[in-house]
Amino acid sequence: MRLRVTPSETSFYALFTESSTNLIEATKLLGELMTVPTGERAAVASRIRDCEHAGDDVTHRIYRQLNSTFITPFDREDIYRLASRLDDVMDFVEAAADLVVLYGVAELPSGIAAQIDVLQRAAATTAEAMPRLRGLKDLEDYWIEVNRLENEADHIYRKQIAELFSGKYDALTVLKLKEVVDELERAADAFEHVADTVETIVVKES
Repeated sequence: MRLRVTPSETSFYALFTESSTNLIEATKLLGELMTVPTGERAAVASRIRDCEHAGDDVTHRIYRQLNSTFITPFDREDIYRLASRLDDVMDFVEAAADLVVLYGVAELPSGIAAQIDVLQRAAATTAEAMPRLRGLKDLEDYWIEVNRLENEADHIYRKQIAELFSGKYDALTVLKLKEVVDELERAADAFEHVADTVETIVVKES
């Protein structure tokens, strides 16, 4: 266990929790985007963009806090990496929503809803785990579950790709939908990268 001779700045914990909670709202809205009429998608996507802006704000607050703090609760590079990877998830979610609106595909495959369901569960699991960073305890189940969810997401993604290239869709629609499912897959991968970072922190600080 690392010896700390002075108290460390603890506001990082609240900021990580805020960032992860924001992902719950963003993935919830992403699910809503898939169910509303085509003409209402832009409004929902705008709310997701608001979440993305809020996430950026939290990330920048973490960076500013990091630059002004002498003693940090764990390694600076790990704080930076965790903040950045949480931000990555939001970026991929926002990109998927933006593409759905820009491409205007009238009917979205059911597999996209399955991808989003996995993201919603990963977001909830991540947000539930972030407050436990303070004690660096009881986190192993978190990264194991996120890894399991990422494997589930991979399986759904492969099925999506197979369906897209089955001849069911015209070539242009395939190109559009593949970009959407690719961004959702990247979001699932990004959640796993967050969990991997937490695991690294726990191992280093134990």
